[in-house]
Amino acid sequence: MTTLDSTTTSGEQIGAAGALVAILTAHADLPAPRFDLRETHVPDSGTTWGLRATLHDDLNGFEQWRAALDLDPAAVELKHNDGSVLAWLIVTGTVFGAPVELVGFYNLPEPATAWA
Repeated sequence: MTTLDSTTTSGEQIGAAGALVAILTAHADLPAPRFDLRETHVPDSGTTWGLRATLHDDLNGFEQWRAALDLDPAAVELKHNDGSVLAWLIVTGTVFGAPVELVGFYNLPEPATAWA
C-alpha cells in the first residue's frame, strides 16, 4: 500500500484506511490487488482520500472484485494507448463510504500476421 504525502495530517486518511480494512475483511478470499490510498477528485465534492485497487493480467480477478464491491458493470470503461499492447479496464464507485477506483491492466493480443 502506498500513500501520497500532500495531506496536512494523517487523520485525513482515516476514512479511506477504514474502508480498506473493511474491504479486505469482507473479501479476504479474493485475489490480492495492489491497494493505494490516494487523493481522489469526487465530482461536486472536491478532493478527498480514497482507494485505488489494481490488478495486472487478471481480468477474472478484476471481475470478481467488481462484483464483490458492487460496482456497476455498465460503468466499466476500456482504455488503451494507441500503438501499445497495454490496455486497462477501469470502474469507480463508493465502497464503505470511500471513493474506490478499480483498475485491471492487461496486454492486448498481438495482431494476427498473414502467412507469406
